[in-house]
Amino acid sequence: MNFDPIILHPELQFQTARSGGKGGQNVNKVETKVELRFDVANSVTLSEAERQILLEKLANKLTNEGVLVMTHQTERSQLANKDKVVAKFDALIRKSFEKPKPRKASKPTTQSKEKRLQTKQRNAEIKALRRKVEE
Repeated sequence: MNFDPIILHPELQFQTARSGGKGGQNVNKVETKVELRFDVANSVTLSEAERQILLEKLANKLTNEGVLVMTHQTERSQLANKDKVVAKFDALIRKSFEKPKPRKASKPTTQSKEKRLQTKQRNAEIKALRRKVEE
């Protein structure tokens, strides 16, 4: 399923707070930390199947009410932090809808089998040399 998270952007809620880190006095005055909230459980844009997929895949990132909360605070401006947290949100949603690639069973190569047997033989010889010779 190829899902475009941009359709969810109108439902995003943003909140700002003072953040730590570099910035000097700016950190103490300006609220640059941005917190993104997306209510997965009550989203009107998502279909029921899409909602279930997100609730399953993001279970450890959701609150008890089914709200996804993400923050970003490394940049000095609120706008830059908002852009970064939206990019993180988009990447997370896209990743949630990706189908895992099926694993193809493979057989060991002839050379790897031979190497394994040689290693076993060498270890057996080393252990044989450690044994005491009984007379």
